[in-house]
Amino acid sequence: MHTAVAEESAATVDKVLVIGIDGAVLDRVKAANAPNLNGLMAQGLTARSTLYANPMAATSSGPGWSTIATGVWPDKHGVKDNSFTGKNYTAYPDFLTRIENAKPALNTYAAADWEPITSTDQNGPIFSAKVDKRLSLKGDRDGYGSEDPKIAAAAAAELRDQNPDAAFVYLGEIDHAGHTSGAASQEYLNAIGRVDTLVGRLLTAVQSRPTYAQENWKVLVTTDHGHTDGGGHGGSTIQERGTFVLARGAGIPAGSVRDDVRLVDVAATALAQVGVATAGIDGVPLNAPDNDPFDTLRPVLRARADETGIPAATKGFTHTPPAGWTVDNSRMGTGGVTEWAGWAFATDEFWSQSQRDQWRELNVRSRDVFAVADSDEWDDKSHTGTFDSTLVTPKWAVSGGSTKNLTFQTHYRHEAGQSAQVLVSYNGGTPAVVKTYTADAVAKAESLALQVPAGATDVQVRFRYSGNNNWYWTVDDVRLG
Repeated sequence: MHTAVAEESAATVDKVLVIGIDGAVLDRVKAANAPNLNGLMAQGLTARSTLYANPMAATSSGPGWSTIATGVWPDKHGVKDNSFTGKNYTAYPDFLTRIENAKPALNTYAAADWEPITSTDQNGPIFSAKVDKRLSLKGDRDGYGSEDPKIAAAAAAELRDQNPDAAFVYLGEIDHAGHTSGAASQEYLNAIGRVDTLVGRLLTAVQSRPTYAQENWKVLVTTDHGHTDGGGHGGSTIQERGTFVLARGAGIPAGSVRDDVRLVDVAATALAQVGVATAGIDGVPLNAPDNDPFDTLRPVLRARADETGIPAATKGFTHTPPAGWTVDNSRMGTGGVTEWAGWAFATDEFWSQSQRDQWRELNVRSRDVFAVADSDEWDDKSHTGTFDSTLVTPKWAVSGGSTKNLTFQTHYRHEAGQSAQVLVSYNGGTPAVVKTYTADAVAKAESLALQVPAGATDVQVRFRYSGNNNWYWTVDDVRLG
């Protein structure tokens, strides 16, 4: 009786390990002899994601690892390339430093053989000197093949024999193989296999801890960018922008797959795991999905119709709105590119490939499926009239005399001749403009205070975009709070 009570009251210690494998392509990991990484997918979550591109940042390691470590996008952490010019880690520190600031009694650890991650003598460190224990080795050129095993051995000893509460371990050989041989090569697969063995050592070290049975570990594996088949990254192709998050731990269903996870969520999940607040960062912990109604449309997404630059197998658009939403195309011209004839619902993988390097890749604060009005792409096929379409929300119940916050994620590129307006109506009355966009609003979290008039019982919001071969407007995660 007393023993059972003691067991029930024994505190579980929450811990987190983040493993960073540089330049890894998820489909090639799946194809490789990589039982540990593929085992993590079977035991937990697999989530593909995509990166930004220039001018927000290059698809290179400096911005990638900074985004993973800080939990914010490059427009906040300031790292646009491997020069680290403009870095703003003071305002947006890495997650281990946040843990140290909030709970200095917790033990933090970081190990890497790409010097800017942990070394003070390069452009970093991305993980600051506040981290309790850091290991930095030099793995450039051909060194990753010899330095990665040293990193893994030291980190495994730390994880097994010491008491880290939050750890980050970096391995670089896969990226080196991508540069030398290309992601489509056998050598790239071989490098994944070697790194997978090292990942296995880290996982074994955690499970070999004498106190493991009393601990609640969350393990995340992620990458900073992808690679082209021929080798290389830094540009805007979907191959270079491809990233992923794997996660295993309590509350994560085995074999689960999600489309709403972004790279910034790694830091948020690590912080939440050890009880540190995530306020002020872009990431969302994995146990707090956004429940956006647009995301319910993924099963009905279609492959391309008129677009030619999007791979034929990529399903990523629909004109069918979610339940309760409507699209008013009564002012819309006829013809044009089918995919963008009025407000559509699309994914980043689909929309950004319709035309690269026009800032569509910068829509980083949208997740999974979002709404998009794109007069530029619509105009690429003959049409009559102009683009003029309105996205209409359901009617939401409100109390007269109250203040409500309308929040949404938006990505708007402006050009003279187009119009983007947010309109609000109460009890079915005439819609009134509450916001007009007259300049770029790049990947922005919007919040509009609505003063509900006396006697109002419901509110309806409209997003009206008009243009003629101008730019575009996206909206996502619309909420009335």
